[in-house]
Formats: sequence, structure tokens, C-alpha cells
Amino acid sequence: MSGQPTRSQQIYERALRVMPGGVSRNAVLRRPHPFYVAKGEGCYVTDIEGVRRIDFANNMAALIHGHAHPAIVAAVQAQVARGTAFTFATEVEVEFAEHMVSRAASFDKIRFVNSGTEGIICCLKAARAFTGRPMIAKVEGSYHGLYDYAEVSQTAQPANWGDIDAPRSVPVTYGTPQSALDDVVVIPFNDPQRAEAILDRHAQQIACVLVDPLPHRVCLSPARPEFIETLYRWTRRNGALLVFDEVITFRSEYGGAQQWYAVKPDLTALGKMIGGGFPVGAIAGRDDVMEVLNPLAAKVLFPHSGTFSANPVTMTAGLTAMRLFDHDAVAHVNRLAALAREQIAALIAEIGIPACVTGAGSMLRIHMKPEPPDNYRQALPTAEETRLIQAMLDHCFANGVMLINSGSATISTPMTEAEIGRLVEVLQGAFAKIRDMRTELAAVEQIR
Repeated sequence: MSGQPTRSQQIYERALRVMPGGVSRNAVLRRPHPFYVAKGEGCYVTDIEGVRRIDFANNMAALIHGHAHPAIVAAVQAQVARGTAFTFATEVEVEFAEHMVSRAASFDKIRFVNSGTEGIICCLKAARAFTGRPMIAKVEGSYHGLYDYAEVSQTAQPANWGDIDAPRSVPVTYGTPQSALDDVVVIPFNDPQRAEAILDRHAQQIACVLVDPLPHRVCLSPARPEFIETLYRWTRRNGALLVFDEVITFRSEYGGAQQWYAVKPDLTALGKMIGGGFPVGAIAGRDDVMEVLNPLAAKVLFPHSGTFSANPVTMTAGLTAMRLFDHDAVAHVNRLAALAREQIAALIAEIGIPACVTGAGSMLRIHMKPEPPDNYRQALPTAEETRLIQAMLDHCFANGVMLINSGSATISTPMTEAEIGRLVEVLQGAFAKIRDMRTELAAVEQIR
């Protein structure tokens, strides 16, 4: 080896001088340094060292059509030439709103913002404005962005998460006000009886119950129908709202993962893939609830604006992307994901490691656990499991496959069975390495 630093190393040294940790988003940080992108095409990404990889991360599930889709590129280029932001309304915003409202039965009205976090913030504030109540309920371990209330319990650990019948509100960020923690009720995922009992203790104070129907950070297993229906019935009885976080999961069906259930949420937060590769978020839902955002109302309950909300570049990219994500496209990515889950499960059994694969729609997640977890406490990896997941991720990355750092993969429309085949082939090597690591560990333990 020459010992000469790579371009990525050189850039990272510059980055460390001007950004905390050298990055603006933790998801791109790798050791010993991040890799820097040169270009993306379809479902492939090439870094500045010239290495090409299949992209199963898709910018944390945000790129449903992969990179630089020609139709999106052409539409955006045309819009940029006309301008990128105005203190005017744009017709494309109306067209995009019409399209999105047509996709889901629960969407009477929609309003666009700039991120999924903003979409969640708007949903929670709208619920409070509509009900006049202060508290929200959310699932333990579920990620909903960085709003103080929404992030509670996201990183809870055995030492602080409390009893399963009364989970604690655990802060993520140091300095989170106690008052914010006190206004969040934490419920276990996929446990309708326990969830209902916990909610009952705060029935007159809860504005909404927030739930992700396929929570990535919890276990990436779908919410069971009886869980969702219990939450829905509870909100009806107690004057609260049911809010879905579909920032990630809207990719699951033409009208989002909410199509899997017999009940409709009152509000839905959207983001990621609906932006066509640009920053986006939205709040959509029931007409009377959305009315709290109406600036023409006699009494405006939730004044809301945003300098770049519904900017024409995002609206153009998003409308183009969502029109392309038609029923055939949904079926295509979901079929490939189902194939991947089936083949990965078979591979795990063949190699004989204690692992499993969960997921639904166009997503999957590999756990270093023998049985599929059903909630956050079951899914939380041990130190040893974390080491094995990292070994899997590193092996995949070194062999031309990018996964999300939780061990998850998302499918984009440019992918084919060839990319699924390559994923499984690379995982075969990763799983064999994990088997050997476990054998070595067992031998060391025997000696001790």
C-alpha cells in the first residue's frame, strides 16, 4: 500500500474542521470516514473512488425510483429554468395535491411542508389544536423525526425503559424539558390490551395516538390489524385522533400502508419518496381536522407557513415521481421485496445462523435473532448482535451492496431480479462469515 490518503479521507479531514463530526446527518457517517458520492444512476451509486454499488438504502427509503430518473430530471430541469421559489402560489402544487388526495381514502385535504419531521410536527400540533388537549401517545422505540415530543422513547434501553405495563417517557436529547416528557404516553407495539390499558389512564388528556404501521426502528413488522383497530376504537370512544406516520411506509401500496387496514387514520404524515428525490413533507387527512390549518377561518387555530413549503421544484419532482409510481410500479417493487425476503430466509436456514428477516411492502430488515421480533424490546439488538449486524453491513458494502445501517433494504423501481440475486449472493458470504464468528466466539467462551 502506498499510504496515500484517499480522496474521501482528504475531504473528511476538511469536513471535520467545519462540521461537528464532519457531517450534517449521522446516517452517512462510517468508520474511519464517510464515502463521498460521484453520481447515482438508477439503482446504482458510484463513489468518488470509482466504486459502484447497488443502492438498497435509497437515501433512507426516500428514492422509490432510484437515482436520476430521466422523467424526473427533465421535469425538474424545466422548472429550475423557470425559477425555484416564489412568493406566489403555483399550479403544480394544486396538481400535486389533487393527485395525492386521489390516492388515499383518508386524504380529504393535504398541505405540503419540507420534511417528514415537519409533517409529524404539523400532525401533532393540528391534533392538539383540534382537540384542545396537550398529550400525545406513541409507540415505544418508534422513530418520528426530531420533534421533542415525537422522539420520546426512540432510544430507550433496558436500564431506563421501565415496566412493559407502564413504559417510561425516555428523552433522546439531553436537555429535553421534563414537561415535554410528561406530555407523551408510551405504548408497546402490537400489544392491544396493554396499549389500551395505558391509554385509559390518560383518556381525557390525549390529543392523538401516533403510530407507524411498519415501524423501521421498532422491528419492521407490520402492525397487526387488531392493534390498529384497538387504537382506532379507543380514539373514537375518547375524542382523540388516530395519526399515521407514513413518511416511509407510503411506498408500501398505491395509497400507503393504511390500505392494509379496515379503519382510516384521521391524519397522516408524509415525506421521503413523495418528493421525487427532493426535501418534502406533508400533512393529509380528514376535512374537519385539516380545517384547523385554514387561514381563511374566522378563528385560525393553527397558523402555519414555511418559506420553502410547496416550492415548485419539489412539487414538480414529487408529482412526476408519484405519477410514475402507479399500480404496476407498486406491484413490481413489492414482488421483488417478497422474493428477497423469501430467498434470504431460505439462506439463513441453509447456513444455519440464528437470524431472521422481517418486512412488508417494498422493505425488509435482517435481525441477528432466531425469531422475528414483534416489538421494540424484542428487536433491540444486544452488543453481540450489533457486532454481527455491522460485520454483515461491512461485508455487503465491500462487495458492492449498500444497506441501511439497521440491516434493512428498500427496493426501487429500476431494480430487477438480477439485483435481488446479487443481494442474496453477497449475503451468503456475509452469513458464512457470521457463522464463523459465532463459532470462534463459542470456542473462546469454552476456554474461559
